[in-house]
Amino acid sequence: MRIRRILPAVIATAALAGLGLTGVATATATGQSVPSVVTPYECKQGGGTPAINEDGNYCKGGTRDGEQVD
Repeated sequence: MRIRRILPAVIATAALAGLGLTGVATATATGQSVPSVVTPYECKQGGGTPAINEDGNYCKGGTRDGEQVD
């Protein structure tokens, strides 16, 4: 009789754990942001250097590092 009581609890726990893992995967996938475009002023204000003449026109360093400069 003891197994009959434990088995549904184990199944319910496994099902809830599975739902928790899919929630984490969804949150991770949607948490990624699209690279933004910043002005040279915003790049400098964040402590970076706008590399406008280089390939891709990206901000180097600071809080805006790697973002495209327009």
